Amino acid sequence: MIEGLAMRHLMKSCLVVLATGFPLMAQADVKTIIEQTVTEQILPGYQGLANHAESLLLATDSHCGVDDPDLRDAWGAMMDAWTRVSHLRFGPSETDARAFALAFWPDPRGKTAKALNQLLTDLDPSVSDPAIFETVSVAARGLNALEFLLYDDAMRAAATPEYRCALIRAIATGLVDTSAAILSDWQGQYGDAMLNPVETGPYRGEGEVYQELYKALATGLEFATLSRLGRPLGTFDRPRPRRAELRRSGRSRHQLIVALEELSELAAILSSDHPEIASRFEVGFAEALDLAADPDDPIFASVSETSGRLKVEILQQSVERLRLIVTDELGPAIGVGVGFNALDGD
Repeated sequence: MIEGLAMRHLMKSCLVVLATGFPLMAQADVKTIIEQTVTEQILPGYQGLANHAESLLLATDSHCGVDDPDLRDAWGAMMDAWTRVSHLRFGPSETDARAFALAFWPDPRGKTAKALNQLLTDLDPSVSDPAIFETVSVAARGLNALEFLLYDDAMRAAATPEYRCALIRAIATGLVDTSAAILSDWQGQYGDAMLNPVETGPYRGEGEVYQELYKALATGLEFATLSRLGRPLGTFDRPRPRRAELRRSGRSRHQLIVALEELSELAAILSSDHPEIASRFEVGFAEALDLAADPDDPIFASVSETSGRLKVEILQQSVERLRLIVTDELGPAIGVGVGFNALDGD
């Protein structure tokens, strides 16, 4: 299993059009699917992200202690909201590295801990000026940085309570600004560009828009396989449970479930014109979600034991089967395929 795969590698993909003009799907059907995806998934998803960012910032006003349950709940709710749109890595979320400013993970070189430790050690005054704080490393400005501050024992004891609170508020303020900027772009020009593609826009027709959404589904599933599950699995001889996403907050398995639930909805929309494939998605996602629902192993710590590792491998295989339905069945049915160079250069 390849380790350390970042989302940015997954999104370095190219689309290979197997047949132009979507001969296997009427153009009107493509348009309906696009409208449904944008209006029922993308716009509500980014609206939810912006709303939860505001709630998180509000929580820091009266609940700024690192042990405060209300602050932790507000952070967790926004983490869920981000996970629901994290596979949509195109357009507004990619502008100015906004996605990485929201959530910097995977972090194979430990940049988040290093950047936060520097701020806390120096009592860096940039936390009092949002314009200056924007120049701080993205590794120290997002949801994963907040997980360190709220759940890592060393971070929770570093600096002074007042400075930690100021840092938490600075991060929350940045999350509000970034989420609002993404939402504004989607509600404005970019959303219209997807719903009404023109030759001079980012998408020249409905076919190219559909390709973008298809790619998001495929890469979202691959990210779940290779990063959310592959990183803690490591290798048989060297499992890496400490590399699990959000292990400090005990949310590794929870975050996978949130991602799969959202991807299942996108898969249902994109396959709505092909009932047999839609049915296979329904069965496959139900199986994967059932396997993922293991309250006894919330952070995939069991990968260090033979029996536990087998269970996680079976879960990983179930997610991989879903990706293969996308590439081997849905792609040919609609006339497109995805060729990845995602593993290059890692």
